[in-house]
Amino acid sequence: MVMSGRRVSSAPPSRRRDMPKPVAFVVMPFGRKSVDRIEPHIPAAVDFDALWENVYRPVLTHIGYEAVRADRDIGALIIVDMIQRLTLADLVVADLTLPNANVYYEIGVRHAAQPHGCVLVAADWSRPVFDLAQMTQLRFPLPDGAVPVWVAEQAKLKLRKDLERFIDGTSPVFAAVSGYPDHIELVQARAFRDMVTRLSSFDADIRSVRSRPPAERAAVARRIASRYGHHPAVRDAVALQLLRLLCETAKTPADWDFELEYIDQLPARLVRHDYVVGQRAFALAKKGEITAAVGVLEQLIADYGGTSERYGLLGGRYKQLMRAADTPAQRRWYLGKAIQSYENGMRLDLNANYPASNLPRLYRERGHVDDSRRAEEAAVIATEACRRALALGLEDEWSKPTLLGMAFYRGDVVAARALRGRIEAEGPGAWQLETTIEDLRADAAHHPDREVRTELTTVLAALEALLLEMAPTDDPASTHSSEGSCPRSP
Repeated sequence: MVMSGRRVSSAPPSRRRDMPKPVAFVVMPFGRKSVDRIEPHIPAAVDFDALWENVYRPVLTHIGYEAVRADRDIGALIIVDMIQRLTLADLVVADLTLPNANVYYEIGVRHAAQPHGCVLVAADWSRPVFDLAQMTQLRFPLPDGAVPVWVAEQAKLKLRKDLERFIDGTSPVFAAVSGYPDHIELVQARAFRDMVTRLSSFDADIRSVRSRPPAERAAVARRIASRYGHHPAVRDAVALQLLRLLCETAKTPADWDFELEYIDQLPARLVRHDYVVGQRAFALAKKGEITAAVGVLEQLIADYGGTSERYGLLGGRYKQLMRAADTPAQRRWYLGKAIQSYENGMRLDLNANYPASNLPRLYRERGHVDDSRRAEEAAVIATEACRRALALGLEDEWSKPTLLGMAFYRGDVVAARALRGRIEAEGPGAWQLETTIEDLRADAAHHPDREVRTELTTVLAALEALLLEMAPTDDPASTHSSEGSCPRSP
């Protein structure tokens, strides 16, 4: 057993015939879990019970451990039992194949409790979150999530070959903090206090930017980036916050150039961070370098996997290329790519309104045999996603304008009138009316029913009057457009 931070013997457990079997505690999901990815080489779901029975348990038994899994007890482990097992087990094997908050927490407990004996394992197609992605992992093939015999044999072969050499790897907690846990060096404690002071100062400066007049924000954000961008002790946290700030405040091509230059001088590990890559693509698109942005987004999806947001942003870029196409053939090709991207995004998350809300008008333009039906279905999905977000307090700046746009697209006069009343009460800015008015005009003009068209035109006229009454502002929605908003923070 592991006691006082040391293993009794460094010899492989299979050779210690005079001792009870050491214990391997496996932390992993249980049951069948959806993968929520659409790449063709990745299974739609993983049966973790089959993975335990057919792979982990036999491999650990083969190399001399008594294998225990958290859910073998009746009922869930209470927190004390779980922490004891994570602390006292000779080995902890943690499965990272799918994102799982419980597994992440349990890895942290083990890393803080023991200097050795924690092995991170995952399917070879897994994409762990950024912090864990930086840690050494043992990958194994898992082409079929049902884990049939032939797949289990492949996975066992890989784990049997390499698992034992991972066992003596050092916990990142013990590696990063000298003297942890009993004799932490004073100099490190002082350095930590200095880092906290700098972070507090940085947070105060970030808040001050948002309290300034809109016209001043971009320049102040640049000064903050120049001041804090090179502090190594807080580099990662600061860099990601600065990128978000630069995106939120950018108004001109020079602002986007500054953000791209800032990204280029970041450490290589951060340049490869999925959030930073997404910010690069967004800045390139804002500069008008749409083809370059498409390339960056497609590589982002290839490297880190697709999400609803990433496919939505990619669809927006293809839609821009469609509008700028020189020939009808080019326009049709980009239209097809935009539809495909938005469809991928919609399938990954029906609660994300952005991909679904762009599809109805694109289907209408393409005009395939079943596109009318597809358009109606996408409009319903987008509408319900917006209603859900508003009801649960999860809305973003595009939930309200999307709800209005879908009412116009569907020809829902009752909903359009009701929303007009809300816009009059809340102001057109909260509904991004200046940005979306052209889509509303197109939808009103395209509706086949003359009576509905007349009713929508009446609502539209009232909305246009509201825009004319709106006082000029020096804070246009320059970082938000129908092509998407700044990528979300990591």
